[in-house]
Amino acid sequence: MLLKIVLSGMLQEIPGFKSLRPRVRQDPGFTARYCYSTWLRHLVASFKGGLQKIPEAVAELGPGDSLGTGLAAILSGAARFYALDILPYADSGQNLRVFEELVELFKARSPVPGNDEFPDLKPPLEDYPFPSWILSEALLKESLAAKRLEAIRQILKNTERKPVPGGLEIRYFVPWCDPGVIQEQSLDMIFSQAVLEHVTDLSLAYGAMSRWLKPGGWMSHQIDFKSHGTSKYWNGHWRYPSWAWDMITGKRKYFLNRQPCSVHLALHREHGFEITGELRYAATETLSRHQLASPFRNFSEADFSTSGVLIQSRKK
Repeated sequence: MLLKIVLSGMLQEIPGFKSLRPRVRQDPGFTARYCYSTWLRHLVASFKGGLQKIPEAVAELGPGDSLGTGLAAILSGAARFYALDILPYADSGQNLRVFEELVELFKARSPVPGNDEFPDLKPPLEDYPFPSWILSEALLKESLAAKRLEAIRQILKNTERKPVPGGLEIRYFVPWCDPGVIQEQSLDMIFSQAVLEHVTDLSLAYGAMSRWLKPGGWMSHQIDFKSHGTSKYWNGHWRYPSWAWDMITGKRKYFLNRQPCSVHLALHREHGFEITGELRYAATETLSRHQLASPFRNFSEADFSTSGVLIQSRKK
């Protein structure tokens, strides 16, 4: 296992060699239904946690293969969506296909696809009916109006993603390396799905999100602390000493930062966020403490047992 992973990292040194790192949501389940379920899970959990209205301006970190989750936010009533990624994975043709499928799901008021369809998708909900208590008939009449849908299609066909009359806007920033890509205090909500475990400079990312959000703005981040194929154990990536991990990482621009849950919680507070919800998950196939590399052996019991978390917060 170690030899295979190290060789994968070393291949990144070869000019022109395509990165072998796991891509965000590259599994076959990444469809319109996956995007629909992901967005509605974040939306429902956010409303139950204290979010009081549909956000007007939404951003997603690491949208992956399409802008589908953000398009689901637009179809839920948001006017502006900003997608931020490190490498250009989203495809305009796929965005249009996913959009049309999302429109049908919203028009049908389809239930949120649950654990029977996406058993590994987090966060879980108490139940999975269409959230009509959030997305009312009056709201959907406006968000699914034919003229509005056609305006969204025109934006998706326009590679420059310029705003169109009516305030609709969809922008794709790749790579985003500067917090100045989004206007300060212009966003109502930021969310991510299994992305922040890959971000190298977490302090920069949380600082940028603090700049972008309006006071009282909302964040919802699902973070996956598992080993992502670098070990058969969920916490096996903490077994490698730094020299071995450097070889595994190679020149990948986007891999695992190996930071535990407590680091994210501390950065929330450091950058002015009040944590409103924290839902942790545990996993089996666990290495014991003495099997981990020295920097990771002294994790708190909470960090040692947390394989994933949903953190929701509000900017003070």
